Amino acid sequence: MSLKEELKQAIVADLNLEDMTPEEIEDDEPLFGEGLGLDSLDAVELVVLLQKHFGVEVKDMEEGREAFVSIDALAAFIEQRRG
Repeated sequence: MSLKEELKQAIVADLNLEDMTPEEIEDDEPLFGEGLGLDSLDAVELVVLLQKHFGVEVKDMEEGREAFVSIDALAAFIEQRRG
């Protein structure tokens, strides 16, 4: 399973997106607002998800803002952190 597929599965499961499947999430789709429709509470849960599932931490708001743009951005953030 690819990193992006793992991310999608974790997001659907951990954020309780009951009416959505991982396959429905596009890699470049915005996670917040008009895209997937996540909100600020989901952002907090994403921080926890990244640490729990992938062992990476979001150190500050700016870093989170950049990483939480899309699945593509999240995957790049994780890969960069894993080095």
